[in-house]
Amino acid sequence: MIDRLMKKIDERRNPTVVGLDPTYEMIPEDIKAEMLETYGRTPKAAANMLLRFNQEIISQIYDMVPAVKLQIAMYEQYGLEGLNAYLESIRYAKEKGLIIIGDIKRGDIASTAAAYASHLSGVEIEGNRFDLWNEDAVTLNPYMGFDGIKPFIEPCNEYDKGIFLLVKTSNPSGAQIQDLIADGKPVYEHMAELVSRWGELAMGEHGYSKVGAVVGATYKEQGQQLRKKMPHTFFLIPGYGAQGATGLDIKRLF
Repeated sequence: MIDRLMKKIDERRNPTVVGLDPTYEMIPEDIKAEMLETYGRTPKAAANMLLRFNQEIISQIYDMVPAVKLQIAMYEQYGLEGLNAYLESIRYAKEKGLIIIGDIKRGDIASTAAAYASHLSGVEIEGNRFDLWNEDAVTLNPYMGFDGIKPFIEPCNEYDKGIFLLVKTSNPSGAQIQDLIADGKPVYEHMAELVSRWGELAMGEHGYSKVGAVVGATYKEQGQQLRKKMPHTFFLIPGYGAQGATGLDIKRLF
């Protein structure tokens, strides 16, 4: 996955990932009116608004950017209809040749982690494998340790998938835990070291791991330190725009 992403970035000459995290409030009025007239005031109407909105965006940006990231919570809130909009948005983006990052932020252990890992591995039923989610990579919360990450490492290698692990997040209250000092350094540095170590288990062909890190652009000094500590790790960098980070903040993290 990481090598495919690198190739797409080179082709597009652009390292931008477009977030498809729509809220009801941002849907254009013409799309709202059409779906409400067709499906009534129902979850199906709302879900189809998200799908149409995403399709319009994807149609405009697919030849400029390498990837899109879908925040699954925006779709899950509308139940099965919302999940269908999530899957159909992925299908449409795939048809346009985009890399798909499922922003699912799962984090658990044992059989539960293995079940969540089906986002990448698919499921097998009597010898038949089904990749139901069709994502190229997902985001994970690694703060339960390697037990929660190992089930995802295997499909990274077997099916050429990828993961991005939360290291230093862009939200202000993340510092309440991530900046705590343990053994002389902040927790996020300990996590960075673990991500680098785990990344050695799933290396790509060009020297970068299929295990990436989420590092917020809103903490540019810490991000620059992490960039030096994680030379073989791709960063997924949130925080641009609405959260206050600028292009100058972000470029030092690449």
